[in-house]
Amino acid sequence: MLSLLAGLACYFGGGVLALLSLVLPPNTAVPGWAKSLIWYSAIPVAFGSLLIAADLALMLPGKRRRGKRTAPEPSMSAKVTVALTAYNDEQSIGSAVRDFLSSPHVERVIVVSNRSMDGTIERAREAGALVVDEARIGYGRCVFRCFEEALHFEDAELIVLCEGDMTFRAADIPKFLAYLPHADIVNGTRIVEQLREYSTQLSTFMYYGNFAVGKLIEVKHLGKGTFTDAGTTYKLIRRQSLLRLMPHLKPEVNLEFNCHFLDTALGVGEILIECPVTFHPRVGTSKGGNTSNWRALRVGVRMVLGLAVGWRRDVAE
Repeated sequence: MLSLLAGLACYFGGGVLALLSLVLPPNTAVPGWAKSLIWYSAIPVAFGSLLIAADLALMLPGKRRRGKRTAPEPSMSAKVTVALTAYNDEQSIGSAVRDFLSSPHVERVIVVSNRSMDGTIERAREAGALVVDEARIGYGRCVFRCFEEALHFEDAELIVLCEGDMTFRAADIPKFLAYLPHADIVNGTRIVEQLREYSTQLSTFMYYGNFAVGKLIEVKHLGKGTFTDAGTTYKLIRRQSLLRLMPHLKPEVNLEFNCHFLDTALGVGEILIECPVTFHPRVGTSKGGNTSNWRALRVGVRMVLGLAVGWRRDVAE
């Protein structure tokens, strides 16, 4: 895929230069560069296409025949531990905690505040959550702390990760439980249009951007599943799966941590399945990658680079 994309980039770059040459003096070198780019773009395109064909024809059948771990089926009355990320979510965190605690499937709710400077911690405690504050700033640090806190409870066999901004609701937990017999991790997807309210902070650009990166994950881990949403936080994880994953996760990865989580989980052999979830307008102001299309683009580029060349430390935004 990288070779194919590089070839296509050369081809279209050559086309742009060819158009540019129409307005430049005839003695410039631009036409020659354009011709060379278009001509030589065929090499990475052909090489990438051959590799893709070989992967699909020769390797995919073997990948799809890989063994499946036998996992016990959770009862629909199973209890889960919910861990919510929060950053200056005073307006929403109390409602989010009460929503999850009202579910018959929820044993406890943990809120991890990421150095919130408002009343987030107080509102969460008043609503009945167990609250800790993660002093190291960054979304990845906050999520990683959520995992650590949930694993402190030995009875937490099923762990739900979510956000405290009311974009996701406890009503979707039975869906996760229904999908769990088929996987170690059930990841929520916001891609189903009928389940997504129109006025959410997820713009059309972000919607299709998450879908595109999800397809890159699918290509990278060919034969391991179908993936359509690279950025959603809402997920259900088996305790043993999370214990296997923790040494491989990099909490210093920031807003693209969810994509890093999916890539890492698939890379170490966890079985992952997507579940369509409802998506609501957030309460309060967005502080993550959904604040603007420009910021979402930067996060998306880092996701693609992480998938292509490895996940590196990101400066918290």
